[in-house]
Amino acid sequence: MFDSHLRPLIERALHKSAVALAAGGLTANFLTGLGFGASMIAAICVASGAFPLALTFGFASRLLDGLDGMVARLRGPTLLGGYLDILADFAFYAALPLAFVIYDPTRNGIAGAALLASFFVNATSFLGFAVLAEKQGQETAVNGEKSHYHATGLIEGSETIAFFTLCLIWPSLFAPLGLGFAGLATLTVLLRVYTAGKLF
Repeated sequence: MFDSHLRPLIERALHKSAVALAAGGLTANFLTGLGFGASMIAAICVASGAFPLALTFGFASRLLDGLDGMVARLRGPTLLGGYLDILADFAFYAALPLAFVIYDPTRNGIAGAALLASFFVNATSFLGFAVLAEKQGQETAVNGEKSHYHATGLIEGSETIAFFTLCLIWPSLFAPLGLGFAGLATLTVLLRVYTAGKLF
């Protein structure tokens, strides 16, 4: 919901860094790999209860996720890069809820399961929408240039990052926050299905 408003601000803040990284020969895929590694370390930290470290590595992973797309546009985007980028994003979204369940299965089990289920269905609705939009030749740049059709929704990257940040700062609130966020993700799916019904 807020991605299209925040993206220009983020890109202006990261532009010089992206230019320097591209000029230094670093590829977008390399940055995607670093971001994926940072997100997995963040998940391991959550599972072991090291939440300040998890917050640090989680922030680093999202920073690299912002930089890889900018570097890709500077050096020339590739289909493989777009594929790896979205795969790394969904791996991050899956790993953190699982890590919270591992950390405290009794308290976080139901919320973690509900969150993962909602993410799974939301991802399916997102990718399915992109496939249909591609078949009809539709394009959108609302959230910047992407290798795929990026359907907007109530819950997007900005909201998900804000949710995980709150959970990492106050891990005891994961269960109620997770259930609430799972509900919002489910509502996003329903709204996307409604949009798909009108467009396709």
